[in-house]
Amino acid sequence: MFETLEDVQRDCTNRLIRAAKDRKSPMHTPAVITSDVDARVMVLREFDASARTLRFHTDTRAPKVATIEDDPRMAVLFYDKAAKIQIRARGTGTVLRDAEVTQQAWANGTNFARRCYLGEGPGTLAEAPTSGLPAEFEGVEPSDEQLEPAWENFSVLLVEVNELDWLYLAHTGHIRAQFSRSDCEWEGRWVSP
Repeated sequence: MFETLEDVQRDCTNRLIRAAKDRKSPMHTPAVITSDVDARVMVLREFDASARTLRFHTDTRAPKVATIEDDPRMAVLFYDKAAKIQIRARGTGTVLRDAEVTQQAWANGTNFARRCYLGEGPGTLAEAPTSGLPAEFEGVEPSDEQLEPAWENFSVLLVEVNELDWLYLAHTGHIRAQFSRSDCEWEGRWVSP
């Protein structure tokens, strides 16, 4: 099934492309780790294989934004239990507030999804359980006009991937490969699991 490094590289690429497009993909919501060794689950919005970037959306007020801006080293962990495949990606993160990709991501979002950026910033203290949303938007889709203040809180997180670690868990014996990016080419090697 995975006889060559090219097979593995193709598998990584196909899985990450599918993960961004298919909400039911087990790799759609990977664990994203920042340099302060904090992890959170995020929705993968796009994988650009030629640019080797993973795209996520985030609130500019989230503590992870300052962490990434101070130290952009990041890791992303994907796992498909049924396929028994784990992909670990390492790279550098960039938070884009008003770039073309950010404007396009905002334009492609639904008003219901964009309303998340109307509320209190992530980590804001509360007296009781809360979504952080203003009461008038709980379960309600706001208008374009009502969403205007949310734009300033929206940003894109791009993770430029420099290393991939692929692991296939098999009862006959696990298989592992690693890839690192130099210039425009991936260099792969087989390693012991």
